[in-house]
Amino acid sequence: MIVVTGATGTLNGATVEHLLKRLPADRIGVSARDVAKARHFADRGVRVRQGSYEDPAALRDSFAGADQVLLVSGNDPAADMVGLHRNAIEAAVEAGARRILYTSQQGVATDGPYPPAAIHAATETILADAGVAWTSLRYGFFSHSFAPLLGPWRETGVIAAPADGPVPWTAPADLSEATAALLSGERSFDGAVTLIAGEAVTLDDFAGIASELSGRSVERVVVDDEQWVTDQTADGVPEQAARFMLTMFRATREGYFAQQDPLLAELLGREPRGVADRLAEQIGA
Repeated sequence: MIVVTGATGTLNGATVEHLLKRLPADRIGVSARDVAKARHFADRGVRVRQGSYEDPAALRDSFAGADQVLLVSGNDPAADMVGLHRNAIEAAVEAGARRILYTSQQGVATDGPYPPAAIHAATETILADAGVAWTSLRYGFFSHSFAPLLGPWRETGVIAAPADGPVPWTAPADLSEATAALLSGERSFDGAVTLIAGEAVTLDDFAGIASELSGRSVERVVVDDEQWVTDQTADGVPEQAARFMLTMFRATREGYFAQQDPLLAELLGREPRGVADRLAEQIGA
């Protein structure tokens, strides 16, 4: 059995949908904080049990009988995410899982400028010491997340932002499909694997793509880091949120997301969707 956490969310919910196309429903389980939100899976024969990272006993029950457990990474900045991830990993081991998979992120680093990267690094260390097979799925940044970095370019014709570097923005739908293929396939992947789109782009590239798709000239302007934070707060963005976004720019220009990897395309059996596809959807919306 494959047990998936976070299946009431968009990403792992789509992974379960893809698994249902590949496997009988009785080979799939869902561990949900709120089982009522997973009723659409239970109605189709998926085993649904209550579990949360704050409750190891409930997790052990929800993971019982699982050969593989897919753990979704948490994103609550106020919580001890490493501790909560440890709870989930230990519960999966105690429940007898033979492999634990974890939704990590490209650019994992203990001392990089982007804070979530250190959480993923610490979690991968826990996985490596857990005593069972493990796979860390280092996803690319989700392609719907780039909009805040571009600013109001459609109104101004300008992408004004700090200096940046290449990022392979990746469609969540592609990641869900590939993860289901990996979970249900015969090939195992040990340790960390990187699942990213085939093309890494900068904001200069965005400006070129946006110009071509919109039929108007879009200019890329580099703004000093502190001036950008000042501009953001003047527009109503909390300073803490602006400074967090700034860490993304710093990480991109320091090359933390410049890696290329063909694995996502191999799992999909086609090229992943690129930035131009997503930007065209946004322009047409």
